[in-house]
Amino acid sequence: MERGGGKLAAVVAVVTEPQFTQRYRDYLEREKLLDRQHRVEKMPDGTVALPVRGEALPEQHLQELRTHVAPGSTCTLTQLLDPVPSKKAQACSPAQRLCLEVSRWVEARGVTWSAELEADLPRSWQRHGNLLLLSEDCFQAKQWKNLEPELWEIVASALGVQRLAKRGRVLPDGTRTPAVTMLLGDDGWVEHVDNGIRYKFDVTQCMFSFGNISEKLRVASLPCAGQVLVDLYAGIGYFTLPFLVHAGAAFVHACEWNPHAEVALRNNLEINGVADRCQIHFGDNRKLKLSNVADRVYLGLIPSSEEGWPIACQVLRKDTGGVLHIHQNVESFPGKNLQPPGSSELGKEHWPYPQQIIPNQREHEAPGDSRRKVLSAAIKPEWHRWAESAETRIVALLQQVHGKPWKTRVLHIQPVKSYAPHVDHIVLDLECRPCPLVG
Repeated sequence: MERGGGKLAAVVAVVTEPQFTQRYRDYLEREKLLDRQHRVEKMPDGTVALPVRGEALPEQHLQELRTHVAPGSTCTLTQLLDPVPSKKAQACSPAQRLCLEVSRWVEARGVTWSAELEADLPRSWQRHGNLLLLSEDCFQAKQWKNLEPELWEIVASALGVQRLAKRGRVLPDGTRTPAVTMLLGDDGWVEHVDNGIRYKFDVTQCMFSFGNISEKLRVASLPCAGQVLVDLYAGIGYFTLPFLVHAGAAFVHACEWNPHAEVALRNNLEINGVADRCQIHFGDNRKLKLSNVADRVYLGLIPSSEEGWPIACQVLRKDTGGVLHIHQNVESFPGKNLQPPGSSELGKEHWPYPQQIIPNQREHEAPGDSRRKVLSAAIKPEWHRWAESAETRIVALLQQVHGKPWKTRVLHIQPVKSYAPHVDHIVLDLECRPCPLVG
Protein backbone atom coordinates (compact mmCIF):
# COMPACT_ATOMS: atom_id res chain seq x y z
CA MET A 1 0.00 0.00 0.00
CA GLU A 2 1.21 3.52 -0.73
CA ARG A 3 1.25 6.07 2.05
CA GLY A 4 0.35 9.70 1.47
CA GLY A 5 3.97 10.58 0.83
CA GLY A 6 4.47 7.74 -1.67
CA LYS A 7 6.32 5.38 0.75
CA LEU A 8 5.37 1.72 0.80
CA ALA A 9 3.92 0.41 4.05
CA ALA A 10 5.80 -2.74 5.06
CA VAL A 11 3.88 -5.71 6.44
CA VAL A 12 5.21 -8.04 9.14
CA ALA A 13 5.18 -11.76 8.26
CA VAL A 14 6.13 -14.99 10.03
CA VAL A 15 8.35 -17.30 7.97
CA THR A 16 8.41 -21.10 7.93
CA GLU A 17 8.94 -24.08 5.59
CA PRO A 18 6.26 -24.94 2.99
CA GLN A 19 5.23 -28.18 4.74
CA PHE A 20 4.26 -26.23 7.89
CA THR A 21 2.36 -23.46 6.10
CA GLN A 22 -1.15 -24.84 6.67
CA ARG A 23 -0.54 -25.46 10.39
CA TYR A 24 0.74 -21.91 10.79
CA ARG A 25 -2.23 -20.54 8.87
CA ASP A 26 -4.75 -22.46 11.01
CA TYR A 27 -3.15 -21.22 14.23
CA LEU A 28 -2.89 -17.59 13.09
CA GLU A 29 -6.52 -17.60 11.91
CA ARG A 30 -7.69 -19.12 15.20
CA GLU A 31 -5.83 -16.43 17.15
CA LYS A 32 -7.09 -13.71 14.76
CA LEU A 33 -3.50 -12.80 13.87
CA LEU A 34 -3.53 -13.60 10.15
CA ASP A 35 -3.50 -10.56 7.86
CA ARG A 36 -6.12 -11.38 5.24
CA GLN A 37 -5.43 -8.21 3.28
CA HIS A 38 -2.11 -9.47 1.87
CA ARG A 39 -1.09 -12.64 0.12
CA VAL A 40 1.08 -15.40 1.55
CA GLU A 41 4.38 -15.08 -0.32
CA LYS A 42 7.13 -17.53 -1.30
CA MET A 43 10.57 -16.26 -0.33
CA PRO A 44 13.72 -16.59 -2.52
CA ASP A 45 15.10 -19.37 -0.28
CA GLY A 46 11.96 -21.48 -0.67
CA THR A 47 10.39 -20.63 2.69
CA VAL A 48 6.90 -19.13 2.99
CA ALA A 49 5.96 -15.80 4.60
CA LEU A 50 2.50 -15.45 6.16
CA PRO A 51 1.49 -11.79 6.75
CA VAL A 52 0.31 -11.06 10.30
CA ARG A 53 -1.61 -8.20 11.83
CA GLY A 54 0.26 -5.58 13.83
CA GLU A 55 3.84 -4.42 13.83
CA ALA A 56 5.23 -7.57 15.48
CA LEU A 57 4.16 -11.03 16.59
CA PRO A 58 4.46 -11.44 20.38
CA GLU A 59 7.08 -13.95 21.52
CA GLN A 60 4.45 -16.16 23.16
CA HIS A 61 2.90 -16.90 19.77
CA LEU A 62 6.30 -17.57 18.17
CA GLN A 63 7.09 -20.03 20.97
CA GLU A 64 3.72 -21.73 20.54
CA LEU A 65 4.34 -22.17 16.80
CA ARG A 66 7.82 -23.62 17.36
CA THR A 67 7.02 -26.01 20.17
CA HIS A 68 3.40 -27.11 19.80
CA VAL A 69 1.92 -26.15 16.42
CA ALA A 70 4.84 -27.31 14.25
CA PRO A 71 7.74 -28.68 16.32
CA GLY A 72 11.08 -28.36 14.52
CA SER A 73 9.86 -25.67 12.13
CA THR A 74 11.76 -22.54 11.27
CA CYS A 75 9.86 -19.68 12.89
CA THR A 76 11.21 -16.20 12.22
CA LEU A 77 9.81 -12.76 11.50
CA THR A 78 10.45 -10.65 8.42
CA GLN A 79 9.08 -7.54 6.74
CA LEU A 80 7.46 -7.66 3.32
CA LEU A 81 8.52 -4.34 1.85
CA ASP A 82 6.26 -4.69 -1.20
CA PRO A 83 3.24 -6.69 0.05
CA VAL A 84 0.78 -7.99 -2.52
CA PRO A 85 -2.92 -7.34 -1.75
CA SER A 86 -5.01 -10.47 -1.43
CA LYS A 87 -7.91 -11.15 -3.81
CA LYS A 88 -10.27 -10.36 -0.95
CA ALA A 89 -8.63 -6.98 -0.41
CA GLN A 90 -8.72 -6.18 -4.11
CA ALA A 91 -12.47 -6.95 -4.18
CA CYS A 92 -13.22 -4.65 -1.24
CA SER A 93 -15.13 -1.43 -1.71
CA PRO A 94 -13.14 1.70 -0.77
CA ALA A 95 -15.14 2.01 2.47
CA GLN A 96 -14.43 -1.63 3.38
CA ARG A 97 -10.76 -1.23 2.56
CA LEU A 98 -10.60 1.89 4.71
CA CYS A 99 -12.18 0.05 7.64
CA LEU A 100 -9.79 -2.89 7.33
CA GLU A 101 -6.67 -0.76 7.01
CA VAL A 102 -7.56 1.65 9.82
CA SER A 103 -8.71 -1.07 12.23
CA ARG A 104 -5.51 -3.04 11.65
CA TRP A 105 -3.35 0.03 12.22
CA VAL A 106 -5.31 1.16 15.29
CA GLU A 107 -5.07 -2.25 16.99
CA ALA A 108 -1.32 -2.35 16.32
CA ARG A 109 -1.07 0.75 18.50
CA GLY A 110 -2.82 -0.87 21.41
CA VAL A 111 -6.20 0.79 20.87
CA THR A 112 -9.20 -1.51 21.09
CA TRP A 113 -11.21 -1.46 17.88
CA SER A 114 -14.90 -0.92 18.62
CA ALA A 115 -18.26 -0.60 16.90
CA GLU A 116 -18.19 3.08 17.87
CA LEU A 117 -14.95 3.69 15.98
CA GLU A 118 -16.15 1.71 12.95
CA ALA A 119 -19.39 3.73 12.85
CA ASP A 120 -17.29 6.90 12.98
CA LEU A 121 -15.51 6.13 9.70
CA PRO A 122 -16.65 7.98 6.56
CA ARG A 123 -18.97 6.20 4.15
CA SER A 124 -18.81 8.83 1.40
CA TRP A 125 -16.52 11.65 0.32
CA GLN A 126 -15.68 14.01 -2.52
CA ARG A 127 -12.62 13.21 -4.62
CA HIS A 128 -10.75 16.02 -6.36
CA GLY A 129 -7.76 14.45 -8.09
CA ASN A 130 -5.30 13.45 -5.36
CA LEU A 131 -7.29 15.24 -2.63
CA LEU A 132 -10.17 13.66 -0.73
CA LEU A 133 -12.71 15.86 1.04
CA LEU A 134 -14.28 14.02 3.99
CA SER A 135 -17.71 14.85 5.40
CA GLU A 136 -18.11 16.65 8.72
CA ASP A 137 -19.77 13.71 10.51
CA CYS A 138 -16.75 11.35 10.57
CA PHE A 139 -13.71 10.94 12.85
CA GLN A 140 -15.45 12.68 15.73
CA ALA A 141 -14.61 10.22 18.52
CA LYS A 142 -12.03 11.41 21.07
CA GLN A 143 -9.77 8.39 20.45
CA TRP A 144 -8.80 9.65 16.99
CA LYS A 145 -7.04 12.73 18.42
CA ASN A 146 -4.36 10.58 20.04
CA LEU A 147 -3.66 8.89 16.69
CA GLU A 148 -3.05 12.04 14.65
CA PRO A 149 -1.26 12.96 12.45
CA GLU A 150 -0.19 9.46 11.36
CA LEU A 151 -3.86 8.46 11.16
CA TRP A 152 -4.37 10.69 8.12
CA GLU A 153 -1.52 8.97 6.25
CA ILE A 154 -3.23 5.62 6.79
CA VAL A 155 -6.60 6.97 5.63
CA ALA A 156 -5.02 8.55 2.54
CA SER A 157 -3.14 5.34 1.76
CA ALA A 158 -6.29 3.20 2.05
CA LEU A 159 -8.24 5.52 -0.27
CA GLY A 160 -5.44 6.08 -2.77
CA VAL A 161 -4.85 9.83 -2.39
CA GLN A 162 -2.03 12.10 -1.21
CA ARG A 163 -4.06 14.87 0.46
CA LEU A 164 -6.97 14.87 2.91
CA ALA A 165 -9.34 17.61 4.04
CA LYS A 166 -12.43 17.55 6.23
CA ARG A 167 -15.54 19.60 5.54
CA GLY A 168 -17.40 21.53 8.22
CA ARG A 169 -20.62 23.49 8.01
CA VAL A 170 -20.84 26.36 5.54
CA LEU A 171 -20.10 29.57 7.42
CA PRO A 172 -22.97 32.12 7.61
CA ASP A 173 -20.69 34.89 6.38
CA GLY A 174 -22.55 35.96 3.24
CA THR A 175 -19.97 34.35 0.94
CA ARG A 176 -20.85 30.75 1.91
CA THR A 177 -17.23 30.04 2.88
CA PRO A 178 -16.77 26.33 3.58
CA ALA A 179 -15.28 25.51 6.99
CA VAL A 180 -12.72 23.06 5.60
CA THR A 181 -9.63 21.86 7.48
CA MET A 182 -6.60 20.37 5.75
CA LEU A 183 -5.62 17.10 7.46
CA LEU A 184 -2.81 15.99 5.17
CA GLY A 185 -1.07 18.08 2.52
CA ASP A 186 0.21 21.62 2.13
CA ASP A 187 -2.65 23.30 0.26
CA GLY A 188 -6.24 22.81 -0.87
CA TRP A 189 -5.96 23.80 -4.54
CA VAL A 190 -7.56 21.24 -6.84
CA GLU A 191 -8.76 20.93 -10.42
CA HIS A 192 -12.09 19.42 -11.44
CA VAL A 193 -13.32 18.87 -15.00
CA ASP A 194 -17.06 18.98 -15.81
CA ASN A 195 -18.34 18.70 -19.39
CA GLY A 196 -14.93 19.64 -20.78
CA ILE A 197 -14.65 22.74 -18.55
CA ARG A 198 -11.73 23.07 -16.12
CA TYR A 199 -12.44 24.45 -12.66
CA LYS A 200 -9.50 25.22 -10.36
CA PHE A 201 -10.20 26.33 -6.81
CA ASP A 202 -9.12 26.03 -3.17
CA VAL A 203 -11.44 23.62 -1.33
CA THR A 204 -10.70 25.41 1.95
CA GLN A 205 -12.05 28.70 0.58
CA CYS A 206 -14.62 27.91 -2.13
CA MET A 207 -17.68 25.69 -2.47
CA PHE A 208 -18.04 23.05 -5.18
CA SER A 209 -21.27 21.08 -5.48
CA PHE A 210 -21.25 17.86 -7.51
CA GLY A 211 -25.05 17.89 -7.24
CA ASN A 212 -25.25 20.87 -9.61
CA ILE A 213 -23.90 18.97 -12.64
CA SER A 214 -27.35 18.55 -14.21
CA GLU A 215 -27.98 22.29 -14.08
CA LYS A 216 -24.53 23.03 -15.53
CA LEU A 217 -25.31 20.68 -18.42
CA ARG A 218 -28.69 22.36 -18.93
CA VAL A 219 -27.13 25.82 -18.92
CA ALA A 220 -24.58 24.63 -21.47
CA SER A 221 -27.43 23.65 -23.83
CA LEU A 222 -29.43 26.90 -23.63
CA PRO A 223 -29.71 28.98 -26.85
CA CYS A 224 -27.49 31.92 -25.86
CA ALA A 225 -25.71 32.70 -29.14
CA GLY A 226 -25.07 36.45 -29.39
CA GLN A 227 -26.62 37.15 -25.98
CA VAL A 228 -25.25 39.18 -23.07
CA LEU A 229 -25.66 37.63 -19.63
CA VAL A 230 -25.30 38.80 -16.07
CA ASP A 231 -24.32 36.14 -13.53
CA LEU A 232 -25.11 37.72 -10.17
CA TYR A 233 -23.47 34.98 -8.08
CA ALA A 234 -20.61 33.74 -10.23
CA GLY A 235 -18.48 31.96 -7.63
CA ILE A 236 -15.58 30.18 -9.34
CA GLY A 237 -17.51 30.17 -12.62
CA TYR A 238 -19.93 27.26 -12.08
CA PHE A 239 -22.42 28.67 -14.59
CA THR A 240 -20.49 31.57 -16.14
CA LEU A 241 -18.16 29.07 -17.82
CA PRO A 242 -20.87 26.80 -19.34
CA PHE A 243 -22.58 29.92 -20.73
CA LEU A 244 -19.34 31.05 -22.37
CA VAL A 245 -17.76 27.72 -23.38
CA HIS A 246 -20.79 25.76 -24.60
CA ALA A 247 -23.93 27.95 -24.80
CA GLY A 248 -22.36 30.53 -27.12
CA ALA A 249 -22.94 33.62 -24.98
CA ALA A 250 -21.40 36.73 -26.53
CA PHE A 251 -20.47 38.26 -23.18
CA VAL A 252 -20.98 37.64 -19.45
CA HIS A 253 -20.87 40.14 -16.61
CA ALA A 254 -19.84 38.00 -13.61
CA CYS A 255 -20.51 39.33 -10.10
CA GLU A 256 -18.69 37.91 -7.07
CA TRP A 257 -17.80 39.27 -3.63
CA ASN A 258 -15.76 36.37 -2.17
CA PRO A 259 -12.13 37.37 -2.88
CA HIS A 260 -10.98 33.74 -2.98
CA ALA A 261 -13.70 32.80 -5.47
CA GLU A 262 -12.88 35.88 -7.55
CA VAL A 263 -9.23 34.78 -7.83
CA ALA A 264 -10.32 31.30 -8.89
CA LEU A 265 -12.88 32.71 -11.37
CA ARG A 266 -10.29 34.95 -13.01
CA ASN A 267 -7.93 31.97 -13.34
CA ASN A 268 -10.66 29.68 -14.69
CA LEU A 269 -11.67 32.18 -17.36
CA GLU A 270 -8.04 32.21 -18.53
CA ILE A 271 -7.44 28.45 -18.56
CA ASN A 272 -10.69 27.88 -20.46
CA GLY A 273 -9.82 30.56 -23.04
CA VAL A 274 -12.85 32.83 -22.50
CA ALA A 275 -11.43 35.69 -20.43
CA ASP A 276 -11.92 38.14 -23.31
CA ARG A 277 -15.71 37.63 -23.19
CA CYS A 278 -16.22 38.22 -19.47
CA GLN A 279 -16.00 41.18 -17.12
CA ILE A 280 -15.75 40.48 -13.41
CA HIS A 281 -17.59 42.89 -11.09
CA PHE A 282 -16.06 42.35 -7.65
CA GLY A 283 -18.11 43.34 -4.62
CA ASP A 284 -21.72 43.47 -3.46
CA ASN A 285 -23.96 42.96 -6.51
CA ARG A 286 -26.72 45.00 -4.86
CA LYS A 287 -24.52 48.04 -5.58
CA LEU A 288 -23.83 47.04 -9.19
CA LYS A 289 -23.54 50.05 -11.50
CA LEU A 290 -24.93 48.25 -14.53
CA SER A 291 -28.28 48.49 -16.29
CA ASN A 292 -30.07 47.81 -19.57
CA VAL A 293 -27.54 45.22 -20.81
CA ALA A 294 -28.76 41.68 -20.20
CA ASP A 295 -30.65 39.20 -22.35
CA ARG A 296 -30.43 36.76 -19.44
CA VAL A 297 -29.73 37.03 -15.73
CA TYR A 298 -28.57 34.06 -13.71
CA LEU A 299 -29.34 34.06 -9.98
CA GLY A 300 -27.61 30.92 -8.71
CA LEU A 301 -27.77 31.49 -4.96
CA ILE A 302 -29.50 29.26 -2.40
CA PRO A 303 -31.41 29.09 -0.15
CA SER A 304 -32.75 32.22 -1.87
CA SER A 305 -31.56 34.82 -4.36
CA GLU A 306 -34.38 37.26 -3.55
CA GLU A 307 -32.01 40.05 -2.48
CA GLY A 308 -30.70 40.04 -6.04
CA TRP A 309 -34.12 40.33 -7.75
CA PRO A 310 -34.17 44.16 -7.91
CA ILE A 311 -30.75 44.34 -9.56
CA ALA A 312 -31.73 41.47 -11.89
CA CYS A 313 -34.67 43.56 -13.10
CA GLN A 314 -32.39 46.60 -13.41
CA VAL A 315 -29.88 44.91 -15.72
CA LEU A 316 -32.47 43.44 -18.12
CA ARG A 317 -32.65 45.20 -21.49
CA LYS A 318 -35.36 47.85 -21.36
CA ASP A 319 -36.43 47.41 -24.97
CA THR A 320 -36.63 43.63 -25.28
CA GLY A 321 -36.35 42.21 -21.77
CA GLY A 322 -35.02 38.71 -21.32
CA VAL A 323 -35.01 35.61 -19.12
CA LEU A 324 -34.30 35.29 -15.39
CA HIS A 325 -32.98 31.97 -14.06
CA ILE A 326 -33.90 32.05 -10.37
CA HIS A 327 -32.59 29.46 -7.88
CA GLN A 328 -34.51 28.72 -4.70
CA ASN A 329 -34.81 26.10 -1.96
CA VAL A 330 -38.49 25.17 -1.71
CA GLU A 331 -39.90 23.18 1.18
CA SER A 332 -42.29 20.38 0.30
CA PHE A 333 -44.65 18.65 2.65
CA PRO A 334 -44.66 14.83 2.86
CA GLY A 335 -47.95 13.03 2.56
CA LYS A 336 -49.50 15.54 0.18
CA ASN A 337 -50.31 14.85 -3.46
CA LEU A 338 -47.17 15.51 -5.50
CA GLN A 339 -49.07 15.86 -8.79
CA PRO A 340 -51.70 18.53 -9.21
CA PRO A 341 -55.06 17.35 -10.51
CA GLY A 342 -55.17 16.98 -14.26
CA SER A 343 -51.42 16.59 -14.72
CA SER A 344 -50.38 14.70 -17.81
CA GLU A 345 -48.06 11.75 -18.35
CA LEU A 346 -45.33 14.31 -18.98
CA GLY A 347 -45.67 15.36 -15.40
CA LYS A 348 -44.74 12.02 -13.85
CA GLU A 349 -42.32 12.30 -10.94
CA HIS A 350 -38.73 12.24 -12.21
CA TRP A 351 -37.37 13.53 -8.89
CA PRO A 352 -34.87 12.84 -7.35
CA TYR A 353 -33.03 12.08 -10.59
CA PRO A 354 -31.56 15.48 -11.45
CA GLN A 355 -30.55 14.54 -14.99
CA GLN A 356 -34.25 14.25 -15.88
CA ILE A 357 -35.36 17.70 -16.99
CA ILE A 358 -39.02 18.49 -16.35
CA PRO A 359 -40.14 20.56 -19.33
CA ASN A 360 -42.71 23.30 -19.31
CA GLN A 361 -43.16 25.66 -22.26
CA ARG A 362 -39.85 26.07 -24.09
CA GLU A 363 -38.33 29.42 -24.95
CA HIS A 364 -39.05 29.11 -28.67
CA GLU A 365 -42.77 28.53 -28.14
CA ALA A 366 -45.37 31.26 -28.37
CA PRO A 367 -46.44 32.84 -25.07
CA GLY A 368 -49.72 31.72 -23.58
CA ASP A 369 -52.65 34.03 -23.07
CA SER A 370 -52.18 34.18 -19.30
CA ARG A 371 -48.97 35.31 -17.68
CA ARG A 372 -49.91 33.13 -14.71
CA LYS A 373 -50.03 29.91 -16.69
CA VAL A 374 -47.78 27.44 -14.88
CA LEU A 375 -47.90 24.01 -16.48
CA SER A 376 -48.53 20.99 -14.30
CA ALA A 377 -45.35 19.28 -15.47
CA ALA A 378 -43.48 20.98 -12.60
CA ILE A 379 -45.04 18.23 -10.46
CA LYS A 380 -44.86 19.44 -6.88
CA PRO A 381 -47.59 21.92 -5.96
CA GLU A 382 -45.16 23.74 -3.66
CA TRP A 383 -42.97 24.49 -6.69
CA HIS A 384 -46.03 25.92 -8.52
CA ARG A 385 -46.97 28.10 -5.59
CA TRP A 386 -43.46 29.45 -5.12
CA ALA A 387 -43.11 30.13 -8.89
CA GLU A 388 -46.37 32.06 -8.91
CA SER A 389 -45.37 34.17 -5.89
CA ALA A 390 -41.93 34.86 -7.41
CA GLU A 391 -43.56 35.86 -10.71
CA THR A 392 -45.88 38.28 -8.93
CA ARG A 393 -42.98 39.87 -7.06
CA ILE A 394 -40.85 40.16 -10.23
CA VAL A 395 -43.68 41.85 -12.18
CA ALA A 396 -43.96 44.49 -9.46
CA LEU A 397 -40.20 45.03 -9.37
CA LEU A 398 -39.98 45.37 -13.16
CA GLN A 399 -42.63 48.10 -13.20
CA GLN A 400 -40.97 49.84 -10.26
CA VAL A 401 -37.49 49.74 -11.83
CA HIS A 402 -38.45 50.59 -15.41
CA GLY A 403 -41.49 52.79 -14.81
CA LYS A 404 -43.78 50.87 -17.16
CA PRO A 405 -45.74 47.57 -17.13
CA TRP A 406 -44.08 44.27 -18.04
CA LYS A 407 -45.47 40.81 -18.70
CA THR A 408 -43.90 37.56 -17.54
CA ARG A 409 -44.21 33.88 -18.38
CA VAL A 410 -42.94 30.76 -16.61
CA LEU A 411 -40.89 28.87 -19.17
CA HIS A 412 -39.58 26.04 -17.04
CA ILE A 413 -39.15 24.72 -13.52
CA GLN A 414 -36.04 22.59 -13.09
CA PRO A 415 -35.14 20.42 -10.07
CA VAL A 416 -31.43 20.54 -9.30
CA LYS A 417 -31.04 18.36 -6.22
CA SER A 418 -32.47 17.51 -2.84
CA TYR A 419 -30.96 20.03 -0.43
CA ALA A 420 -32.30 18.54 2.80
CA PRO A 421 -35.23 16.31 3.86
CA HIS A 422 -38.34 17.82 2.26
CA VAL A 423 -36.34 20.74 0.81
CA ASP A 424 -35.83 20.85 -2.97
CA HIS A 425 -33.31 23.02 -4.79
CA ILE A 426 -35.05 24.19 -7.98
CA VAL A 427 -34.57 26.76 -10.75
CA LEU A 428 -37.33 28.91 -12.24
CA ASP A 429 -36.84 30.16 -15.80
CA LEU A 430 -38.96 33.32 -16.04
CA GLU A 431 -39.39 35.22 -19.31
CA CYS A 432 -39.79 38.97 -18.79
CA ARG A 433 -40.89 41.32 -21.59
CA PRO A 434 -41.92 45.02 -21.59
CA CYS A 435 -45.54 45.56 -22.60
CA PRO A 436 -45.92 47.33 -25.95
CA LEU A 437 -46.99 50.95 -25.76
CA VAL A 438 -50.69 51.50 -26.48
CA GLY A 439 -51.66 54.21 -29.01
